[in-house]
Amino acid sequence: MQLSYWELKNWFTNIDFTIVGSGIVGLHAGLRLREIYPNSKILILEKGILPEGASTKNAGFACFGSISEIIEDLKTHTEEDVVQLIQKRWNGLQILRKNLGDATIDFKPYGGYELFLKEDESSFQECSNKLPFINEVLKPIFKTDVYAKELDRFDFSGINEYLIFNPFEAQIDTGNMMQSLLKKAVEQDILILNQQTVTSFLDNENNVEVALGDFSFTTKKLLFATNGFADELTKGAVKPARAQVLITKPIPNLDIKGTFHLDKGYYYFRNVGDRILLGGGRNLDFDTETTTEFGQTEIIQKKLEDLLKKVILPNQEVQIEHRWSGIMGIGNSKKPIVSQLSENVYFGVRLGGMGVAIGSLIGTELADLTKKWQPK
Repeated sequence: MQLSYWELKNWFTNIDFTIVGSGIVGLHAGLRLREIYPNSKILILEKGILPEGASTKNAGFACFGSISEIIEDLKTHTEEDVVQLIQKRWNGLQILRKNLGDATIDFKPYGGYELFLKEDESSFQECSNKLPFINEVLKPIFKTDVYAKELDRFDFSGINEYLIFNPFEAQIDTGNMMQSLLKKAVEQDILILNQQTVTSFLDNENNVEVALGDFSFTTKKLLFATNGFADELTKGAVKPARAQVLITKPIPNLDIKGTFHLDKGYYYFRNVGDRILLGGGRNLDFDTETTTEFGQTEIIQKKLEDLLKKVILPNQEVQIEHRWSGIMGIGNSKKPIVSQLSENVYFGVRLGGMGVAIGSLIGTELADLTKKWQPK
């Protein structure tokens, strides 16, 4: 890539901060850096035309975990860790709402529901039995009960007659959220370059040399916000997890409003106006879905269609309009990693499928790691 004098001068000279990834984390990191260092030069590099991973591809759930997910997490994490994580997700959602405004992100507090298939009676019983305990554990955060049993009023089929309702859950418009964040970054004089892939970087103690294919430049600090693509960076602590999603054509008289979870959060659906958006199924084929490649598989698409036509909208004519996928970042722990890799290199990754909730907070924490340093 042969750049002009002007391009080099304006875009690639005297850069204080370079952020890799223009998703929720990267943009919040940029906005926070601008707060801390008002006169610094900030550059964001993005390998896609739009944010590549899941920021513009997620289902738009403003959630912090269904009851069965929380019970599962308590089997592998301490109670303190789980409560901390939920607190972070909740705080992250408040940052997002405060930064962008509920009207901008089309925040709709319809509440969230967990459904249990009839053949999954044991899971329902476990959640039902542990419901008072989980409410007690979460009381310091929400000051009241979070989960309650409610009769199914949506006419779902093949499920337990009781759903577990969470009034604190909401839905947002993912596209509006990301467009608004991108506009905010540009307004704050943050440079964003798309279709730029970082091929290597070298921390020289005084600065970092960053290579973009056949071209390289230096930056004082380098921050990675690449979540699902952070396997190599974190030496395997973050693995990619593909999520397949579909959306229906408009459905006349659709009476479903809210965000819905099934099977420990592995399936999720919501209304988008008068359409149903449905995703998940990674648990049918973990190996294949541990990938940074976008795409669909027959086994998962068939399962999603079955759920749509047999459980969610039984006895109704429903047509699928569009399918896509996103790449999340997960690991053995649900705890996000916000860390310093070397003198001038930092990363904030492993959002565990909760990027909408926790991304704004992780971006802020990532930027705050640089506070020990002052630009000359």
